[in-house]
Amino acid sequence: MNGGLFAQWRKWAPLAVLLALCILISLFNGNFLTLGNFIRLLNSAAIPLVLCMGATFIILMGSIDLSVEGIVALTAVMASLLVANDISPYAIGLFAVPIAVAAGGAMGFLNGLLHVKLKTPSFMTTLGVGFAGVGIAMAVLAGDTVRISDQTFRFLSLGRFFGVPMAVWIALLAVACAFVIQERTRLGRWLYAIGTDEVTARHAGIPIERTRIVIFTVAGLFYGLGGVLSAAQFGQGHALISQGRLFTTITAVVVGGTALSGGVGSVLNSVIGVLIVVVLSNGLVLMGVEPYVQQGVQGLLIIAAVALALDRSRLDVVK
Repeated sequence: MNGGLFAQWRKWAPLAVLLALCILISLFNGNFLTLGNFIRLLNSAAIPLVLCMGATFIILMGSIDLSVEGIVALTAVMASLLVANDISPYAIGLFAVPIAVAAGGAMGFLNGLLHVKLKTPSFMTTLGVGFAGVGIAMAVLAGDTVRISDQTFRFLSLGRFFGVPMAVWIALLAVACAFVIQERTRLGRWLYAIGTDEVTARHAGIPIERTRIVIFTVAGLFYGLGGVLSAAQFGQGHALISQGRLFTTITAVVVGGTALSGGVGSVLNSVIGVLIVVVLSNGLVLMGVEPYVQQGVQGLLIIAAVALALDRSRLDVVK
């Protein structure tokens, strides 16, 4: 009974934390509950939401993906160079979007292929691919910054529909796509099975290696979209445009209740996790807390989240 009650509490804990944060911050600063601040929160959450959709699938599978920043950097630079800009002669407009997203998918495919074929740990494989992505982005621009002049492309982030930034609508569409994959496809069922017990999943006939490659590829597509939105938001592309995205992404997924051990969580959990991280950051800014203190608070938050989300009954040894 106690185990069941704890499991139910753990399931609803992220939502309870989000509501508690909103109430607490609003008591300290009345500006938190204004419409303008709400729109800012949504806009801040847009890119992390897109990135978290890909990372959630990887973590549900029991793996980890550290290539987020590298893929975002490379695809942001690629998109920036393909639209009207101050460096390259290319100006293909919104056609740059599917090209950059596909490039993200290709890097995700490379992650999965190397991980499966070389049988290397996912964190080392993706770390290497991530560094390669940043390195290539740095080499292509020789450390420079490309500035975007294509206003149609920038509309993807800065434009508004019913008063809400376009980036938010695109992020919501990404969440909807991820939810469909998770709930309505065999791929979604398989990644849960692999994350829960890979040996049993293999005996059940699930194609483990192929599923891993496909999931890493799908994650890369989401990261590629995140790169496009980053370039559109900042109006530029450079190798360091993704700095800090990895920490925020992993933090949001884990804080939302997705277990690092795999098999527990969902994309909707990650939506709540993103909102917790964004609301916390926004609240600390409104209260005048120093940036380095904010990082410390986020670090403590992820430790607490891992401690609460981890199902120790499934683990004989914690390494």
